[in-house]
Amino acid sequence: MDAAPFRAKLPYYYPFAFGDGQVTVLSDGPLELGDPSTNFLGVSAETVGDMLHQNFLPKDNVTLEQNVPLVEINGRTILFDTGMGTSKAFGPTTGRLLESFREAGRDPSEVDVIVLSHAHIDHTGGICDENGNLNFPNALIFISESDFVDWTDGSKLGSGFEFQVANARRNLLPHKDRIFFFQNGQEFVPGVQALHAPGHTLGHHCFLIQSGSDRLCFMGDLTHHHVLLMERPWMEFKYDTDPKLSAKSRTRVLDMLAHDRIQVMSYHFAWPGAGHIARVGDGFRYHPSAMQMLI
Repeated sequence: MDAAPFRAKLPYYYPFAFGDGQVTVLSDGPLELGDPSTNFLGVSAETVGDMLHQNFLPKDNVTLEQNVPLVEINGRTILFDTGMGTSKAFGPTTGRLLESFREAGRDPSEVDVIVLSHAHIDHTGGICDENGNLNFPNALIFISESDFVDWTDGSKLGSGFEFQVANARRNLLPHKDRIFFFQNGQEFVPGVQALHAPGHTLGHHCFLIQSGSDRLCFMGDLTHHHVLLMERPWMEFKYDTDPKLSAKSRTRVLDMLAHDRIQVMSYHFAWPGAGHIARVGDGFRYHPSAMQMLI
């Protein structure tokens, strides 16, 4: 008799100790991009396929994770980015952030602060439910002024971004009274410093987070793939506003993180997205951190 297929549903959260506090990575679910050669540009399709094959990854479809860190430091509960919300523009497996909250035994009302790396739909789509009500009713929202203006106005953007603009308007404009802007280099929440890394959007930021002697950089969308945009950081990505500026920011920030040996959290890397960066030749290599299962 053949065994039944394994279909266990595992909880999609992961807590680990960080300084005097804790980080809990919550998943918004995998996001499918499709054909790698149409999304990662500036090199041949054969090169992209070979890089994926050499790293035991499928050559016909790129799937990105959506790793949302819930950081508890200095008496604050801080959520970095909010996932896709109810939109299924990038596949049916997205939009599970609130389910991940429940699996972790956490309540969205605990969140004091939402920090947005930029205004794209997979980062701001979960601020509100489908009726426009706040999913995190007690949270202040921080974003760069540049991204707020660019993506709620839309006049400076090219064609093809209409659904992104509509999302930004729906999730941000009705709640402008709780939105605050940060500046590059500013420690705008105790233990959280903004680091401007433009290109993916012009207002895109990473965030340096510190608690005690521990440091962590939430990279947002500095790099979308743990192989392609690491080994060849000058490769272009389809959804970058300015691909060449994005490559310059990527190389600059990754070089700093590698030199200073700062742990990273990536929104789109393989679950749960925590690790370190090393310089290798003209590119970089991502080294996942061992998961801390007993803390």
